[in-house]
Amino acid sequence: MKIEKEIKTYCKHCKKHTKHTVKLYNKKQQSGLSIGTRRHERAIRGYVGSVEPKIHPKKLGKKQKTMLNCTVCKKTSERVFGMRTKKKIEIKR
Repeated sequence: MKIEKEIKTYCKHCKKHTKHTVKLYNKKQQSGLSIGTRRHERAIRGYVGSVEPKIHPKKLGKKQKTMLNCTVCKKTSERVFGMRTKKKIEIKR
């Protein structure tokens, strides 16, 4: 899926249609001190049995999330283009 580098779309902060620059969303590494990690470490300590999640079937594709940066107010919002797709999003130059 190919997307333009700059698109004109609605900005919820400006409350009007403005130009936005498009960037791909990159997930950051999860913190080792988050509550979910600490809870999991506490649960697997000792004799408590299995705490791993149940195995679910694989999804056919990922949601392609992008970050839209408004050129007027410099605020960032996120948008999913299409739902589940196997193709990666490419930004046209």
